[in-house]
Amino acid sequence: MALYLSESDVKQLLTVDMVLEGVESAHRDLANGLALDTPRARTRLPQTVLHILQGGLPAQGVIGYKAYTSNKSGNRFLVHLFDAASGCLKAVIEADYLGMMRTGAASGVAARWLARPGSTVAGVFGAGWQAEGHIRAICATMPLERVKVFSRKADKLRDFCRRLSEQTGVAVVAAESAEDTVRGSDLIGTVTTAAQPLFDAAWLESGVHINAAGSNSLIRQELSEAAIKRCDLITVDAVPTALAEAGDLLPLLEKGRLHARQLVELGEVMVGRHGGRTSAEQITLFESQGMAIQDLAVALRVLAAAEAAGLGRKMSKE
Repeated sequence: MALYLSESDVKQLLTVDMVLEGVESAHRDLANGLALDTPRARTRLPQTVLHILQGGLPAQGVIGYKAYTSNKSGNRFLVHLFDAASGCLKAVIEADYLGMMRTGAASGVAARWLARPGSTVAGVFGAGWQAEGHIRAICATMPLERVKVFSRKADKLRDFCRRLSEQTGVAVVAAESAEDTVRGSDLIGTVTTAAQPLFDAAWLESGVHINAAGSNSLIRQELSEAAIKRCDLITVDAVPTALAEAGDLLPLLEKGRLHARQLVELGEVMVGRHGGRTSAEQITLFESQGMAIQDLAVALRVLAAAEAAGLGRKMSKE
């Protein structure tokens, strides 16, 4: 019988290590031809938008989708997980926290594979819900000593930095400016809803790795064309998804200044099909739009933990 897992259940069960392992497994499966992922589809009404991501991980035995609505009153997320062999429903999982953690984990996994191994300083744009998962993931995967955070909401930044410092054991501090966030950083993260570039490309230093996690629609852009031109390697979670909604990349693609064949899927680096970073001086970029298979892989692990712990509510077949 299928389980229904609430936000409270997920928060009790989901760990940073669990979500990192799940996301990495999804990328490996995709690169090895063991996964199917369909780019996000949206149905728009004047008041509400429905977003659906769907896919399958046959090697992990699941198929399913994440559906969420966005409205002025808030966002609501649900993952529906089915058995790949029988088609039977395994679980329905409330997925606001799950989605925040898996989005952050994608950046953590990318940093693990693309950033310089000795990276100790990170600069992050954004101090909202998604930025929390981002910082927790990069602190779990890199030997960071300091994370500088820049946000337009300065009144909430002090509490954000204090809380994340306690959670990660890393010094998370408020950055003085956008320039201060970028300069001297081994790792840069952008986790915003910005419609205009967040920083000047000239501030980027050699060897930096950039995780761009906020630009998942045509109306959003966190990186300038000049910043992307400075990148020696541009990786994405999945090329079809990037071509559909990577707001940072689409202007360059449309102008012919960037070509789809230049985009490298992160999983290709993981399985050794692409060399990834080849020198300490290279500037590398990971553009994260999000994939259903990331959600499904994490949801599967949450479900296993719930069954072991006896959490969740059994759903009637009626």
